[in-house]
Amino acid sequence: MFSKHLTLWTILGLTFVIAVAAYGADNRTKLKPGVNIFSPKQDIEMGRQSAREAERQLQILNDQQATSYIDSLGRQLASNAPGEKYPYQFKIVNDTAINAFALPGGFVYVNRGAIEAADNEAQIAGVIAHEIGHVVLRHGTNQVSKAYLAKAPLAIVGGVLGGNAAGAVMGSLGGFGLNSLFLHYSREAETQADLMGTQILHDSGYDPKAMVDFFEKIQNASKGSTAQFFSDHPNPENRISNVQKEIVKLNGALPDPKTDSPEFQTVKDLLAGMPAPRKNGSPTTSNGRQPSDRTGRNRSGSPAPPSGGLTSYKSPDLQFRYPDNWHQDLQGGTTTFSPDGGSVNGSLAWGMVFSTFDADKHGQARISLDDAADQLLSDLQRTNANMRVTRSRQRMQIGGQDGYLTELSNTSPAGGRETDRIYTVVAPNGQVYYFVGVAPQDDFDRYALAFEDLIDTVRFK
Repeated sequence: MFSKHLTLWTILGLTFVIAVAAYGADNRTKLKPGVNIFSPKQDIEMGRQSAREAERQLQILNDQQATSYIDSLGRQLASNAPGEKYPYQFKIVNDTAINAFALPGGFVYVNRGAIEAADNEAQIAGVIAHEIGHVVLRHGTNQVSKAYLAKAPLAIVGGVLGGNAAGAVMGSLGGFGLNSLFLHYSREAETQADLMGTQILHDSGYDPKAMVDFFEKIQNASKGSTAQFFSDHPNPENRISNVQKEIVKLNGALPDPKTDSPEFQTVKDLLAGMPAPRKNGSPTTSNGRQPSDRTGRNRSGSPAPPSGGLTSYKSPDLQFRYPDNWHQDLQGGTTTFSPDGGSVNGSLAWGMVFSTFDADKHGQARISLDDAADQLLSDLQRTNANMRVTRSRQRMQIGGQDGYLTELSNTSPAGGRETDRIYTVVAPNGQVYYFVGVAPQDDFDRYALAFEDLIDTVRFK
């Protein structure tokens, strides 16, 4: 009888300890997005359009080592963010001002100056986690929703959100780009992003206080003036104490948090050794594009950037949309979409190739996606001796089907190296399709969004 009672009390005691621990683990501040008339899918659409407009005004850093590092760090942090799993992208702006910003749907930009100012990886991770917080809490489209509801509530009730809702709403509120409402946050939103960033840092293994350490550093460095980060991100009251209280709710700092990495210091030194960003950018036309000559290339030797307008491609099996300043050229079973001047000596340097692939099914009725992707990559590398994989395949959706994205580097016909993005998908009818987006490394960021837009519009019949 005694042993039975002992077992019962032991179980009750363990249950109490587990309950207390669970309470502590779940004591973090519960943060939820505010009022929003848009869906998460529309966040992505609006963010992508705004990113396209922003990148016409920004100098995007095209160094592969630095860009790969910041994108990898950002994706690691985003993997620990709650809620909607957005298709995050992280890019470096070649600007020495200490700043960063995020657009709806996961388009995050970190200034070169912020990376150079950070003492360690944990500090720049704090900046990025803060920006991810804005994305998770949908602060950008929350701002737009509140502004539009105040302006035209009856129109919304009447169903104005059908069709091209995002474009219609943004058109009435000033359009996309760097001056849009997406970037005008309140102090309350900044506090929420701090708390969400604290949670993301903690869950990613970093000391959350690193975020506050960085904000303190740039505030002290400004010596009474307003740092650009705080001009764009209103500095909430009690920022430090708010984060410290959140750390307590998370059961305190981790016993052995990540602070720095050799990769961060390498990238920081790399950026510090780069030339200063160019002043005012290159000459542009009234629509933001660089002037072009009769070959279709601008003065930098590149073609005009992809247009924001899209036109349709349709075949019996599928359809998609592509930039309306690209031309379609069919040779054999391969279709090329490229701008004027996109080919050099008959080889594609800027644009996208689309085709089917006759894979060996090994006697099976239908080939697996993995087998198709392996065979396609092997075939492409066999005919392109200098092609090297730079980012292993990532699973994604293409036209409602499972697909793969693989990134490679190759010799560009325009000189130097190019980046190739290969999208592979097995259609419902079993046919293997592939798309290859191509651009020189220095130009690739200008084309990546166009490639993604095209893939997003693929529909199988």
